[in-house]
Amino acid sequence: MRGEVGEGLRTRFDGDLRNVTDARLAAGQFLDTLAYADPPTEPDSRDDIVLVVTELAANAVQYAPGPFTLRVRRTFDGVHVMVGDTNPEPPKPVPCRPDRAPGGLGWHIVQALGRVDVVRDRTGKEIHVFLPW
Repeated sequence: MRGEVGEGLRTRFDGDLRNVTDARLAAGQFLDTLAYADPPTEPDSRDDIVLVVTELAANAVQYAPGPFTLRVRRTFDGVHVMVGDTNPEPPKPVPCRPDRAPGGLGWHIVQALGRVDVVRDRTGKEIHVFLPW
């Protein structure tokens, strides 16, 4: 469910491939509203956050069966992105190999753009990424 900027964005997805686009669009809309009220200090902040949401949503769909959740909120020093899924295993970096199918860069990109924490429990995990705004 989408909330006001002060409440942040909270939404749940079924885990279908199309939900990657849905998550990206929801995050972008929230960030556009946030930027109107509180413009970012970094010119690439919006794009970086949308990229992180896209990568995390794609990983949730690919590696975790079932639904995933997305939360995005403004913090005192940036933006906090949280994606929860049903797979309790933490993400593992995959070497990028140009000689095979594309992929392998997403987790590296997420880690390069923000501070990342993974919180696991018996029902899955939640990935927290703190990014500048």
